[in-house]
Amino acid sequence: MLRNWPILFIVVPLVELYLIIEIGSMIGALWTVLLVVLTAVIGVSLLRIQGLSTLNRARNSMAMGTMPAMEMMEGMALAVGGALLITPGFITDTLGFLCLIPATRRAMIRYLMARSVMVGSTYNSQNYRHHPHQGGPSQGGSRSGGRTIEGEFQRKDKY
Repeated sequence: MLRNWPILFIVVPLVELYLIIEIGSMIGALWTVLLVVLTAVIGVSLLRIQGLSTLNRARNSMAMGTMPAMEMMEGMALAVGGALLITPGFITDTLGFLCLIPATRRAMIRYLMARSVMVGSTYNSQNYRHHPHQGGPSQGGSRSGGRTIEGEFQRKDKY
């Protein structure tokens, strides 16, 4: 997956450039430049509104004593969306605007979180079976067969 990133940084700008040239030939160079600037200005103003809204929801979550995990992920999605919006081009602007729409932003976050949990963990649904005598995740057991390792924890500060 990481080997494909350099290709992405070559292909996306080339496609963006091609699309800008094609749109410019249809509507004119001045209108194309104005459209690219307009999408950036609208995107940045929407980004500010969405960012403040997400910040307020995060503050409310922390005031209620809960971790604002979704709000933190939304903040990262908004940062990515903002970077995409200030990048000249129509494809990046479309992706940036998708990061600004709350429903699509949350759907993308849920998809990425589910995908990262599947890829990043050693959990294999074929190896995990819930057995009442071994315990499951809700009964204090682990996903690796219900084995619990007990121990003590002691913190020793350097001060």
